[in-house]
Amino acid sequence: MTGKLYLVPTPIGNLKDMTFRAVEVLKDVDLILAEDTRNSGKLLKHFEIGTQMHSHHMHNEHKTVEGIVKRIQNGENIALISDAGTPAISDPGFLLTRACIEAGIEVDCLPGATAFVPALVNSGFPNDKFVFEGFLPVKKGRQTRLELLAEETRTIIFYESPHKLLKTLAQFVEYFGAERPVSVSRELTKLHEETVRGTAEEVLKHFENKPPKGEIVVVVKGNS
Repeated sequence: MTGKLYLVPTPIGNLKDMTFRAVEVLKDVDLILAEDTRNSGKLLKHFEIGTQMHSHHMHNEHKTVEGIVKRIQNGENIALISDAGTPAISDPGFLLTRACIEAGIEVDCLPGATAFVPALVNSGFPNDKFVFEGFLPVKKGRQTRLELLAEETRTIIFYESPHKLLKTLAQFVEYFGAERPVSVSRELTKLHEETVRGTAEEVLKHFENKPPKGEIVVVVKGNS
């Protein structure tokens, strides 16, 4: 009998956000694929999960997908987790999910933690329609993407690293306008959680005076 692939969200900070079902699935499957086994090992230890882990990340996923699909076809149930949040959202998972679907394997994605949803709701911007951009291109295509998004009328969501936030906010001022409303949420669910709202220029000045730390989600109001 063919097994199943489980996509299991893990907490983005607060361990209490782990669901009962997620713990149950991770205990029951034959193998857990983890983005970083050292990081995930701490999570599994906390919830007393003894299931075997293998490494599955952006640098090896192209090579490992075929073997994983064969293992599931041979009857193994396998779970995929990322370092934090829901797999395949700016994290490994898409390639394996697509391969399993193409092979006729059942894929079960559990609901759970993901960073952009609370950041979007916290922003106070319209959320009936929105665009998730993930990380902007580092170099090639970045300017073209910003020029295109400047005309986007829906709320826009970005992921960003602390050391690139000031550059990104400065480019929002340049391409979207200094008065465009922006909301920056960092360290969501953690002890030092913070959401800073204001115009692009105001938020830029805030983080120029207070260097950002931690995981960051930037939400930009659409062009109106």
